[in-house]
Amino acid sequence: MAYVSMGEAHRRITEYSNRFCDAVSYQDSSTLCRLLSFSSNSPPLLSLADALNVFQDASSLIRQSDKFSEYGEILAHLFRSLQSYRVGNLVEAYLAFEKFANAFVQEFRNWESAWALEALYVVCYEIRVLAEKADKELTSNGKSPEKLKAAGSLLMKVFGVLAGKGPKRVGALYVTCQLFKTYFKLGTVNLCRSVIRSIETARIFDFEEFPRRDKVTYMYYTGRLEVFNENFPAADTKLSYALQYCNPKRERNIRMILKYLIPVKLSIGVIPKDELLQNYNLHEYTKIVQALRKGDLRLLRHALQEHEDRFLRSGVYLVLEKLELQVYQRLMKKIYINQKQSDPARAHQLKLEVIAKALRWLEMDMDLDEVECIMTILIYKNLVKGYLAHKSKVVVLSKQDPFPKLNGKPVGS
Repeated sequence: MAYVSMGEAHRRITEYSNRFCDAVSYQDSSTLCRLLSFSSNSPPLLSLADALNVFQDASSLIRQSDKFSEYGEILAHLFRSLQSYRVGNLVEAYLAFEKFANAFVQEFRNWESAWALEALYVVCYEIRVLAEKADKELTSNGKSPEKLKAAGSLLMKVFGVLAGKGPKRVGALYVTCQLFKTYFKLGTVNLCRSVIRSIETARIFDFEEFPRRDKVTYMYYTGRLEVFNENFPAADTKLSYALQYCNPKRERNIRMILKYLIPVKLSIGVIPKDELLQNYNLHEYTKIVQALRKGDLRLLRHALQEHEDRFLRSGVYLVLEKLELQVYQRLMKKIYINQKQSDPARAHQLKLEVIAKALRWLEMDMDLDEVECIMTILIYKNLVKGYLAHKSKVVVLSKQDPFPKLNGKPVGS
């Protein structure tokens, strides 16, 4: 930190306070956003933080000015937070910022128009990010992380302020998305339900009036929730919406959406093109797609094992594991096509021993009872049309459409 004189520190604090008060007085939301963006680490904010650590009594400076004193509580908490943030005391920075946020939200509630909505977004974003950093500090010191949970409670308070009639209500979806990020981070996704009900059933909200950015984020998170609930048609609808309306320049966001949309598409029988996987660096799905195309169960299991940690972290491992039935279906179809070429008259009769032999070739050693069990499941799940002749150990296939397509529906639906 460069040397800062007492006079220079006084000047910086006064200048910031003036800019804050003027931004509120003239309803200059863009300036207010810049003044509150801690995580940007902008040079003006860093230089202010250095000044605060030199001029220790900024509160008295605020009280002495009629102009500043109107927002004295807001500025005092904000300064304490920035001061702590600069020296790396993140827990203290969060506690002071939480007090600032409460004071700011109360002030926002009193403003009739929605001019400060973008500034409120900054406050909501910053408190979540700062809470995450504070929890890391607590964890490293052997203490229980609790600040992100507290931030979630404050965000719910903000949601309550916006969930009413008037122009401010368009901000409710942004806050909802911040709540989603908080709940997913905490592993308390069940708490998303009450907010979703408010957005989707409350008559005061019209989903189409929300900003596109927020609608995309909302559909991404609710789509992920549908994946966890194994409601794949709904997940497909929501994640496809997010992909369609996502800014095409935001490649990272598109990749995040595809990371969940691809397993959903695979589960309903839609296989992505290789170019898509290459363009968005989704190589973890390459071998899985190849396994589905080839009917190669060994390749599928190897792919799941190779990327197990990644798939478990994203919560799609079980979805991908259930693709085994589709791989069996593809294998059966290949056997059927080969037999149709060599013995057309008996193409619809597949011996279990022939299927077991194909599996052994793939290094999947199964006895006939295990193969019979798998064929029974395929028939029950409507992946194969036909019946099992138990005594003769033969699968008798339907002569019309023996391997039905999923047509966008989950297996067994």
